[in-house]
Amino acid sequence: MALLKLNTAKSGIVFSEELKQSALAANALLHSGKGAGNDFLGWVNLPSSIDKAQIDAINACAASLRSKADVVICIGIGGSYLGAKAVLDAMSNPFELLHAKHENPVVLFAGQNISEDYTAELLAAVKEHSIATIVISKSGTTTEPAIAFRIIKEEIEKRYGKEEAKSRIVAITDQARGALKTLATQEGYQTFVIPDNVGGRFSVLTPVGLLPLAVGGVDIEALVAGAQAMEAATAEGVAFDDNLAAQYAATRFELYKAGKKIEILGSYEPKLQNINEWWKQLYGESEGKENKGIFPASVTFTADLHSMGQYIQEGERTLFETIISVEKPAHEVKVEADEANLDGLNFLAGKRLHEINKMAELGVQLAHIDGGVPNLLIQIPAIEEKAIGALLYFFEKACGISGYLIEVNPFNQPGVEAYKKNMFALLDKPGYEEESKAIKARL
Repeated sequence: MALLKLNTAKSGIVFSEELKQSALAANALLHSGKGAGNDFLGWVNLPSSIDKAQIDAINACAASLRSKADVVICIGIGGSYLGAKAVLDAMSNPFELLHAKHENPVVLFAGQNISEDYTAELLAAVKEHSIATIVISKSGTTTEPAIAFRIIKEEIEKRYGKEEAKSRIVAITDQARGALKTLATQEGYQTFVIPDNVGGRFSVLTPVGLLPLAVGGVDIEALVAGAQAMEAATAEGVAFDDNLAAQYAATRFELYKAGKKIEILGSYEPKLQNINEWWKQLYGESEGKENKGIFPASVTFTADLHSMGQYIQEGERTLFETIISVEKPAHEVKVEADEANLDGLNFLAGKRLHEINKMAELGVQLAHIDGGVPNLLIQIPAIEEKAIGALLYFFEKACGISGYLIEVNPFNQPGVEAYKKNMFALLDKPGYEEESKAIKARL
């Protein structure tokens, strides 16, 4: 069974020979390293570079953390947490927290905000639990995770003492430099490396994503195997008609040229909601430059049909829709007959919820197409590690191709620095004295 299928028939796009060649040329640029941002192309062949020794080392560290803590706090922001959270949520039972005993440690996230209430409530929630932490930062000085780590580190050291704390803190950081690397060396923390040539939003298949996932009970070997299969299926030299990443990128590019400026990624499975959030960073941060780029938005159906459905159906015709469809659920639940039939649902008696969900999916697709919303369909066989690994790499590869098609550097993020400069000036950070005066005058 294919790990991923792509159907662009309802997009209205016909692939010209010129478009096919442009997409393949962009893909070739990713492999040759001759395009913009070529210092950050380590993700292109990353899956195939991961060997059993690396997987074993990550699993061994995860086992150590699992033996020590029933809650592991993962500290990071942006790509340093979104990928792990997306896959973990997809592969977890959302109601497991109600169980008295957990097979795996609960993985919580910190450092993705500076909310005082969030931090206080997190510390209160873990007060009666054994804790450990994974801190993820290439520099160690990114404001949000650095603040969170300072607080969590203090909590761990206060509880267990500095010596025991060393075995409860794992740092994923730069190989040789930076504040976190220096601290990890000084304190003796176990460390894993964020490769220099892999940007944060492409890092889910590095220890950044793999270690928290292994702690949470995800089969990272299967996840990587899925990504490896998609790497081979989208490699340089794979014909356009067989290269799903090139097809997805080409379809998006043509829709963008036709005035479709917003892409809505949706699914009918709530477990995939944070895959959407990971995807939004991947495409928003990669394409949104030089006043260009498709705006990434997301929905979870059928819930959002009762909030965003009206706009999608009849709002401005500047959007298109990509749906991740799951072919087979993990469980079976049927609608039973009811003698009174007051809700009028006996016509559904005996049907599985998945069958009803699929008919909703098809009905919505037809309605949105009739309403002028082009549709793309991505199908995965099930929500399982191998398919999710393939999906992640598929989106990464298509993102690189897409960036080159619209002629931006997909691998930098210069706009991210603007808010930081203002924030540091407002906080009177040393070295920002002139900026502080200027910004306070504006206020």
